[in-house]
Amino acid sequence: MRIFELKQSLGLSAIASIKAIAMGFSLIAIVPLSIESVSAEEVAKNPISSQNNQASRQLLEKTKQRNNNKSLEPIFLNAKDLLVQRQNQGIARVTDVQINQTENGLELILETPSRQQLVPLILPEGKDLVIDILDATLGFSLRNGFKQANPAPGISQITVTKVNETSIQVRITGTQQVPSAEVISNQDNLVLGVTPDGTTVQQTPDEAMQRGHGGNLHERLHQEEIEIIATGEVQEDDDYFVPDAGVTRTDTPIIDTPGTIQVIPRQVIEDQRAIELRDALSRNAVGVVTNSAPSSNFNNVLIRGFNVSSNFLRNGIPESFFTLTPPRDLNNIERLEVLSGPASVIGGQISPGGIVNLATKQPLSSPFYELSASYGSFNSVEGAFDFSGPLNDSKTVAYRLNTSIYHSDTSIDVDEVDIERFSIAPVLNWQIGEQTKISFEGLYLNSRTPQRIGLPAQGTVLDNPNGEIPRDQFVGEPNFDGNDRKITQLGYDLEHSLSDDWSLRHAFRYTNFQSKQREAFVNAIQDDLRTLERSGDSFIDDINNYQTTAYLTGKFKTGEINHELLAGIDYVFEEDYFESEFFEAENIDLFEPVYTGGVGAAFEDSLGRFRDTNQGVGIYLQDQIKFFDDRLIVVLGGRVDFVSSSSQDLRDQTSEEASQDDTAFSPRVGIVYKLADNISLYGSFSRSFEQVTGVTATNEIFEPSRGTQYEIGVKANWLDNRLFTTLAFYDLTLSNLTTSDPNNPQFDIQTGEQNSQGIELQTGGEILPGWNIIANYAYTDAKITQDNIFTVGNSLANVPENALSLWSTYTIPEGNLSGLGFGFGLLYVGQREGDLDNSFQLEDYLRTDAAIYYRREQLKLALNFQNLFDVDYIEVSDDDLRVYPGDPFTVLFSASYEF
Repeated sequence: MRIFELKQSLGLSAIASIKAIAMGFSLIAIVPLSIESVSAEEVAKNPISSQNNQASRQLLEKTKQRNNNKSLEPIFLNAKDLLVQRQNQGIARVTDVQINQTENGLELILETPSRQQLVPLILPEGKDLVIDILDATLGFSLRNGFKQANPAPGISQITVTKVNETSIQVRITGTQQVPSAEVISNQDNLVLGVTPDGTTVQQTPDEAMQRGHGGNLHERLHQEEIEIIATGEVQEDDDYFVPDAGVTRTDTPIIDTPGTIQVIPRQVIEDQRAIELRDALSRNAVGVVTNSAPSSNFNNVLIRGFNVSSNFLRNGIPESFFTLTPPRDLNNIERLEVLSGPASVIGGQISPGGIVNLATKQPLSSPFYELSASYGSFNSVEGAFDFSGPLNDSKTVAYRLNTSIYHSDTSIDVDEVDIERFSIAPVLNWQIGEQTKISFEGLYLNSRTPQRIGLPAQGTVLDNPNGEIPRDQFVGEPNFDGNDRKITQLGYDLEHSLSDDWSLRHAFRYTNFQSKQREAFVNAIQDDLRTLERSGDSFIDDINNYQTTAYLTGKFKTGEINHELLAGIDYVFEEDYFESEFFEAENIDLFEPVYTGGVGAAFEDSLGRFRDTNQGVGIYLQDQIKFFDDRLIVVLGGRVDFVSSSSQDLRDQTSEEASQDDTAFSPRVGIVYKLADNISLYGSFSRSFEQVTGVTATNEIFEPSRGTQYEIGVKANWLDNRLFTTLAFYDLTLSNLTTSDPNNPQFDIQTGEQNSQGIELQTGGEILPGWNIIANYAYTDAKITQDNIFTVGNSLANVPENALSLWSTYTIPEGNLSGLGFGFGLLYVGQREGDLDNSFQLEDYLRTDAAIYYRREQLKLALNFQNLFDVDYIEVSDDDLRVYPGDPFTVLFSASYEF
């Protein structure tokens, strides 16, 4: 770091503002801070004072005066002392952003409650002026950033975002050229004068004083000398790299977390134009593959070989429905966060594979309006809008509203086998005070998809003497089959900062989830290998789910050891009214289907009505302990869950309600050693549980199944924190699975066990300006290790040994083609077993995706291509009667306009 230019000295003629312009490097505009007085000899040795010019001599004279007059604050001399001072003052919180119109442009004010100075690094980038601010974070009111479109003529947008835990970024975009900014002297806040045409705001000392809250002009100018220092540091836009994740319920950076965490930000979802949640996860998250049919309401995925679909988090709070998968929509999702491995300390009763957190879009403190539309293959059409902004002048109340409507045919060449979806997601934030915030969030999502579009293995992945089955064939009943799911959700989220180090969060969410599934179900294929035997079924669920949580986070010290504590309690109650019925159905020819228009009469006594209830309480505690200047981090955590379930037959009022209670303890131990600030080694041990209902032949209640994992790995931030990489090795075992009792085949015993071992490599971020990448490789060896039905050593179904994904985009940053971008993706999925019997295999496939973008100011256009070379492949399998072909070549055009 070296001194570049001294722009303001001492004396009445000095102007209390400064122009900060970068010439190939970033600049720091610094308002001096109070430090110890220094001698004239030390000043003479300083790079500034050694300059042979009038400013240096004045600076030397002023230093002599201040050493003789202790009533005056001593002045800042060099960057080293500044950094020491800033380390002592801690992290400043920006609690509000104000934009005021001026004669030449606008005035941007970043407010801090504690009078801590903000250090801006200013760098032009294309038509953007990028201002990175060190040792700063966003307060509660700005936790999701700030954005305002068209704040002044010549300026198209201003955004304020969190880069990491210790820095934020202001980005000012010009319509024709890069704007200019100058730092205006202000003792309390950072004030920037912005002009759109490359010139600077000229103001008199009196004008500067008016903005500086008055005071004696001579004294203030003597106290507020300003320097510009060249650092050579450049902070770029990290659209593909998010350094932290809410899935842990703490603000710990991912590099300091002993586990595999991956974030899929909104920019990736938009670049790929992902429609389905399972597609966004399997294309971008390491160790994740699909486990349900395309174009369906199930959205099931496997992580490290195990199904994780029934238990998710939404904004860090559990969203569990115990048995069913609710419909999902990506329009109001800001990012997806994946925590791999057992995580019951966070999620309670979950699969051992991991957990997914859905982080939703939150209100912005400045007006934002975006309209979007798309049209593509199979007559898919979607319209959506995203509106946000403050509702009062003080910006303490803000809203966000996301709405979308979607319709699409499918690759099935039959009418009435299509998709319809409508969603509306309102959010209202109220900043009650500087330390307290409450959010009210709702969701209504109505989704209708096909129930199953699978085909038998014989004729798709296995030979059939009748020939190959067309992949657009349908063997259900178009006028009967369907999967309708509707979710209505409402809740609040209250956050209160007890102090700078302690905070409390309490949230409550109510959900009504209705599901209606019906189909002509294939039971068998006859010896001619073309006649399918079918029956009809109908399943109706009406679920009321109540979820609440409260937890405390805090930081404290014991001697030289730093602690970050997490303590909380979760509660869930769920009530499910369930109805099922079965019907006769005609057989159908697999190769020349003739649809009957429905199913036949109901089977006698097949109607069932039940009321199932589930509830659970989880209490957890975790301490993150940091030693040796935070180089060594130890995480110790544990959770105790009390779960119960019951079921009652509503057809027989005299029947007794069957119930079961279980208790489970789930520990978590992790260690991180930071070789450097950007490289860490870690190891962890964690467990999970899921309740298993039922009894053995001796009337013993089943114990919960248990997931146990050991993991080691290394994480690194590359390229000045623009690129993040994780390499992980894990061994994961799922035990206490039920399997047939060899002595009493009508009962089960808990001797089943499955194991998954693997290696995962993931990376994501920005390689060069405008060039983003997200890439993953997973080796997964998932097998049955104990069982009385399936052969020990068989591989788990739908789990490839090798899976690889790559997605990369490049956008031309400047010139006549500025805003033109290209995307390219590969998805390789290795050979998989089609069932636990390992009776047939699904061949490996390589799918290629691509995109072309044009983004200029408020307009965004995109053309996305999926399965570019029209590869014929099987995506997933339920069993040998139901395998699901992947979608053929598809094209999607999308456009959005922000105003």
